[in-house]
Amino acid sequence: MTDFTMAVDADGVATITWDTVGKSMNVMSRDSMQLLNKLVDEALADDAVKGIIITSGKDTFAGGMDLNVLASIRDESGENPAQGLFDFTMAGHYMLRKIERAGMDPKTNKGGKPIAAALPGTALGIGLEVPLACHRIFAADNPKAKIGLPEIMVGIFPGAGGTTRLVRKLGAMAASPLLLEGKLNDPMKAKAAGVIDEVVPADELLAKAKEWVLSEPKIVKPWDEKGYKMPGGAPYHPAGFMTFVGASAMVNGKTQGVYPAAKALLSAVYEGALVPFDQALKIEARWFTNVLMNPSSSAMIRSIFINKEALEKGANRPEAPDQKVSKVGVIGAGMMGAGIALVSALAGIQVVLIDSSQEAADKGKSYTTAYMDKGIARKKATEEKKEAVLGLINATADYDALKGCDLIVEAVFEDVGVKADVTAKVQAVTGPDCIFATNTSTLPITELAKASNDPEKFIGIHFFSPVDKMLLVEIIKGNETGPVAVAKALDYVRQIKKTPIVVNDERFFYANRCIIPYINEGIRMVKEGVEPALIENAAKLVGMPLGPLQLTDETSIDLGVKIAKATKAAMGDAYPNEAVDEVLFWMFDQERLGRKSNSGFYAYDEKGKRQGLWEGLAAPYPAADEQPDLTTVQHRLLFAQVLEAVRALEEGVLEDIREGDVGAILGWGFAPWSGGPFSWLDIIGAPYAVERCDQLTEAFGERFKTPDLLREMAEKGQTFYGRFGQEAKAA
Repeated sequence: MTDFTMAVDADGVATITWDTVGKSMNVMSRDSMQLLNKLVDEALADDAVKGIIITSGKDTFAGGMDLNVLASIRDESGENPAQGLFDFTMAGHYMLRKIERAGMDPKTNKGGKPIAAALPGTALGIGLEVPLACHRIFAADNPKAKIGLPEIMVGIFPGAGGTTRLVRKLGAMAASPLLLEGKLNDPMKAKAAGVIDEVVPADELLAKAKEWVLSEPKIVKPWDEKGYKMPGGAPYHPAGFMTFVGASAMVNGKTQGVYPAAKALLSAVYEGALVPFDQALKIEARWFTNVLMNPSSSAMIRSIFINKEALEKGANRPEAPDQKVSKVGVIGAGMMGAGIALVSALAGIQVVLIDSSQEAADKGKSYTTAYMDKGIARKKATEEKKEAVLGLINATADYDALKGCDLIVEAVFEDVGVKADVTAKVQAVTGPDCIFATNTSTLPITELAKASNDPEKFIGIHFFSPVDKMLLVEIIKGNETGPVAVAKALDYVRQIKKTPIVVNDERFFYANRCIIPYINEGIRMVKEGVEPALIENAAKLVGMPLGPLQLTDETSIDLGVKIAKATKAAMGDAYPNEAVDEVLFWMFDQERLGRKSNSGFYAYDEKGKRQGLWEGLAAPYPAADEQPDLTTVQHRLLFAQVLEAVRALEEGVLEDIREGDVGAILGWGFAPWSGGPFSWLDIIGAPYAVERCDQLTEAFGERFKTPDLLREMAEKGQTFYGRFGQEAKAA
């Protein structure tokens, strides 16, 4: 339940306070919109009220709209969900326009009551759109506060007037970083950008807002006055024309045309700039509805917001007491171990960072020093914060320092024997309740657990590199892993502010199981004579952040060779990637190891900057005279991944399709516009997916064979979220 309350003081200032019950941050729901609307009506109608302040009862202002509300409105609107969404959006516009006009005479702009927004902290999404409708925005001087409109990051755009108001306030050019990139600013930077009006000491916030309200200020917005001209020029102005041409090019360049929200936002801005303000709001509402009805946006909201949040809150956590980590031992101070130590210390956890020598351990700790120094240079951290974080890390070669640890994260060389030796050394020191986690991307957890004296407390944790930047952590259950170990891993991942997925033990687990076929398919096409530029651009045009050849360079070609050899040794005659190995091994023999050697599928300059695809690849693997069409290349790259995701679900490696979708987007950047592999299959439909798989199988081989589960779903007319989603499980 969301609460707005109102109190009128002796000076005639009505303070409307937003305080969502049971939430750490205020969120807007249908009920809260109606209540705010009612209180504004009462304040405007009350002759004793001279002005209004809208503020928060928390140390933040608001985190935005509850996106579940938008999904429920669409689902509850029967045969015309678009009309339901449009009507809801317009109701929000009417409410905010009421705040903006504040009782002024529509013809003379006289009268009206000043309304100020007083932001004690973070204001995001509709938490900024409400203040933008007010006449003046005051923010507390809180450097940790974030102010902005991040909607574009979850597949929509600001649809409660934020798009229209911000462009009219700042101009299209100045507003574009906030709207198209979701840029967030602290209060001082938000004021410098023109988003808010005043930054004041926190203890003076309400007093300053009240002082302004009682000063009889001018409250007419510029766009409601005659002769208003948009800053930077409207679309038909020479300067404005160039802005919109550039913005269109920028949006298409960054999104490759696969993110509908960015294009819709730009259309709303362009079309809205050509008409009066109230008509512009209707245009914004139409485009907002258009985006909400697009299956891509629905899938992005579900995966990147709703499902991600559910996983972070422990949606699949087993029943177990609180397993908060107080002291973690990190074994191995290389790049991975150093990153794990850093994120743990940043979360306030005591860290023992161990390596074979004091020198190696100190080098691992220096990673944190360098990270904090960069933060200080960017004014994101202080010397005091640096010292506090470094003070939590004990870098040593002495295993006895691990006494008292309740979690061990081992991050040594990917070798069963080496890991077994470390496991024995650690467990000779730690207590019986300590959970042992091995960081591995390929080695079976059940096999590694044989070195443990308590396999029930042994678990896999797969961090992605670089640890401080990558959001996903893959938790792998061995055959004997117990619920307390799973709970410990989940609680730890939550502490370090990452998103966890939990999978069962199988070769390559989930993420690598899906990404390796993507890389292999790209390399296989090189062998077939497909133009490398076509392969790379096809991937980017379908929303992959990196083409398979660039991704190979980034992860290193020698690592690919090592994985190929290990996989072939394990699979024997069933090994399917001889054609891939030919290209990969040839590159290795040429000592082109990827970015780390400044030579790979791409050419690099002396500073390591990519210079384009390496022309020498054409000598052993020349381009064929006849090239495949773009869609065929894209489908080969996409289906190579999604079919492995389906097989992982079919075989029980994945237990929750939410983890499959969120893990794909955060783990290896699977086309975020699609919402993930299962969402993408739901968008294209199981019948078409089966038809396409059959065609690809006939043309390119058994690796595209339709999984039995997918074929069954096609025959039954099912979707993945219809069959495996939470609503289906609850039924």
